Amino acid sequence: MTDHILVAYDGSPLSERALTYAIETFSDASITTIYVINPIDSVIDVEAGGLPVAEDWYDNAKERATRHHTTATDLAADRNTELDTVTEVGKPARAILEYADEHNIDQIVMGSHGRSGIDRTLLGSVAEKVTRRARIPVTIIS
Repeated sequence: MTDHILVAYDGSPLSERALTYAIETFSDASITTIYVINPIDSVIDVEAGGLPVAEDWYDNAKERATRHHTTATDLAADRNTELDTVTEVGKPARAILEYADEHNIDQIVMGSHGRSGIDRTLLGSVAEKVTRRARIPVTIIS
């Protein structure tokens, strides 16, 4: 029986589809969404001029996480479902897997971002890493 579902949620359309799938498929389960703040993203943002001050990256990332949690909570409420939200810091695949292991998660649901070519080679695929390393079932939504 699937009692606790972890949905990787980053605010993308695929993560919204993953959350909708989890709500509709596992209606009796507890659902937690996880948003991972990746410090590597701060370097990219600063280099691209996306952040006015490098030291503000964490505050900006926390604000982004809060916005995504609000959107996920609202999406669930529209479907008469309550969920828990959590924010972790680190490499996304590792953070998702560690959270699942530490919190007795029965299944992970996440979107596939469909990276290919050089992006996949350089950055890897979070969905692929989670799928290969998870000790529990993983559902990938595309």
